[in-house]
Amino acid sequence: MTAEATLRAGRRSVRISRPDKVLFPGDGITKADLAAYYRTVAPRMLPHLRGRPLMLERHPDGIDGPGFLQKELPDHFPDWVHRAELPKEGGTVTYVVCDDTATLVLLAGQACVTPHRWTAKADRPDCPDRMVFDLDPPGDDFAPVRDAALLLRELLDELRLPSTVMTTGSRGLHVLVPLDRRTPFDDVRSFARDLAGLLAARHPGHLTTEPRKQARRGRLYLDVQRNGYGQTSVAPYAVRARRGAPVAAPLSWPEVDDPQLTSGRWTLTTIGERLGHDPWRDSPRGRSLGPARRALEALRDGAAPPRSGPPARDRS
Repeated sequence: MTAEATLRAGRRSVRISRPDKVLFPGDGITKADLAAYYRTVAPRMLPHLRGRPLMLERHPDGIDGPGFLQKELPDHFPDWVHRAELPKEGGTVTYVVCDDTATLVLLAGQACVTPHRWTAKADRPDCPDRMVFDLDPPGDDFAPVRDAALLLRELLDELRLPSTVMTTGSRGLHVLVPLDRRTPFDDVRSFARDLAGLLAARHPGHLTTEPRKQARRGRLYLDVQRNGYGQTSVAPYAVRARRGAPVAAPLSWPEVDDPQLTSGRWTLTTIGERLGHDPWRDSPRGRSLGPARRALEALRDGAAPPRSGPPARDRS
């Protein structure tokens, strides 16, 4: 086995130890393959990582061996890696912040298969710029996930909140709402919980906000727990530690209608076909939750939501 390799990443040369180490035994994907993938995908991925604290999902013995989640910056990381020291209960955590291709390649060289990102940036860690809805299906059938995403989008449209959607590379879809970074985490999570509750009340036979699996009774779970301080969600274009090396892939909304869509539709070896086009290229700017909160309360009270300004998206 080769002891070390060097990969050029932007203006830096990054050393990869044991590049021939197989991280995906069922697919023959090595650490060098993972690093090369992240170097290739960096132009698409970095805009979704810059300025954000990361939690690292590492699998030094491959995905069939024990993995672990790491928040604290490893001591041996070079000085050029950006970092952010943020408060936690009883102390602080120094997180990796991935602002360039070299850092992304370095993470792969540390067997970080999947970077998970905060929904806030390090310069304003108490106020997220994304609200995340994780659509967790009860089984392997993906049709309920697609249906739930479209129902969620319709409700967000009623509230004049734009949204984007992505596969997670695992089981479901994430629906994301851009925010203006003015609403604290607790208020964002409260809003997300109330919105999910309304959607589940509209479709009680298919959707639930019940966190206990035994209480879901075959319904899709609308998970809003990623909207808390210090919580993370999988980064767009990240590889998942699953057989086939599926990738979390941004989607356009029309793609959700495709009956062939699954969460693992694209993989490390097939995602290249999508890199020439960015489904989120025209993503809307972040919105305030104030008007949406008032509209949500009106809906919950059985009244029509207040209507002012243009709709969140073109419905064509």
